[in-house]
Order: sequence, then structure tokens, then C-alpha cells
Amino acid sequence: MGILMQQRAAGASEKMDLPDCDPRLLENTYRQFGIINRALSGWRRLYVNEVRTLVPDGQRPVTVLDIGCGGGDLAVMLSRWAARDGKPLHITGIDPDPRAAGFALQRRPAPGIEFRQAHSGDLVGEGRTFDVVISNHVLHHLAPDELQRLLQDSEILAAGKALHNDLVRSPAAFALFSVAALPFRRSFIRGDGLTSIRRSYKPAELSAAAPPGWTVERSSAFHQTLAYRRG
Repeated sequence: MGILMQQRAAGASEKMDLPDCDPRLLENTYRQFGIINRALSGWRRLYVNEVRTLVPDGQRPVTVLDIGCGGGDLAVMLSRWAARDGKPLHITGIDPDPRAAGFALQRRPAPGIEFRQAHSGDLVGEGRTFDVVISNHVLHHLAPDELQRLLQDSEILAAGKALHNDLVRSPAAFALFSVAALPFRRSFIRGDGLTSIRRSYKPAELSAAAPPGWTVERSSAFHQTLAYRRG
């Protein structure tokens, strides 16, 4: 196992990314992401420490951009937490994959959440800015040049901070997720999740790949966050 985790499996592919993957399994995967992310992603701590503490100018809500939003579960989760706290958020979720964007757009409409099919560069071109830019499980999918573009876009789009949460490659994460994901059937969750861990960075690797001004912080046993904060 340790040997398997020594090098990033950067060239490995995940079944859900294939254009001809089973649409039923893909839809189930989008549905099950919400359970996985609530349980394992570390976003509750990130929300409490990094999002809930933001104070916008005037009476407007805190604005959030969720890059690579997938089926939209993270946006919905953050919105519900914020509503319970009396902390209004306006979340824009974007994903370049028409299947993911389509699933998110089919969700029941929720106040303060909008989804669209787009790249981060599209919003840069529109001159948009947000209090906080986030992503979840996106970084390990990107080629080196794509990673740099995403981080450059994030620095432009984030008026306050950017938080890119991703998996940590380690034997422990692989073994724990292998067991934790056993109940998730008729989807790509377990197989693709294990591939994702193999494709992910170790903290030192992610730090070396990031431009100056970015820091790597652990957010859970499975996750690390590449963070950028304006002074």
C-alpha cells in the first residue's frame, strides 16, 4: 500500500469523468456526494472558521463562488448552515461539465443559490468578484497548467480568500475510505474515490505546486485545503 501511494497516479481516470459512463450511476453519484461530503470532507470546520466569520460591507450577503460544484451539494450544505446561523450567503456554483451543471440546475430552487455551466475564466472575463472562492475535490483532476490557471483565476475572483479543499494521498486515507465507502452502491463513489486518492497530492507536493501566497492546511483526516487570503 505504501508503495502504491508514493507517486501520484496523475494519469489515472475516474469512470464518472468518461463521456460515455452509465448515466444512472452518474446521477446516483451526484446524489451520494452530499452524504460523503457531510461526513468526510471537513467543510463544517471550514465553514465555521473561514466562511461564517466573514463580515460583508453594508447589508449584502457574503458572496461565495463554488468552482467545479458538481451536483451542487456543497452549495446547498453551506447555505443551510448559514441560514441556521442567520448568516445570509449568496452562492454561485459553476461547473464546466454539462452533466454536472444540468444535475445542479435540476435541484429544487433555493434562495441565494444559483448554478451555471461555466469555467472560472468565464467569470474572470465578466469582471466578477466574490468574498470567498471555494472548490471541493477539484485540484487532483487538473493538469499542472490547469492548476496554475485555476489558482490565478482564484486570486482575481477572491476579494477576501480562496479555499480549495482536496483529498490527501496516503495509505491511511485509502484504507479508511475503502471501508467507509462500502455502503455506497450503484454509483461511482467507491471506485472513483479510491482513484481520486491515488491522484491526489501529499501536502508537501501541493505546497510545491502552488504559487507564492498560498498555504496548505489540513482540514480533516482525508483532506487538505490550499488557501489564499488577502492581507
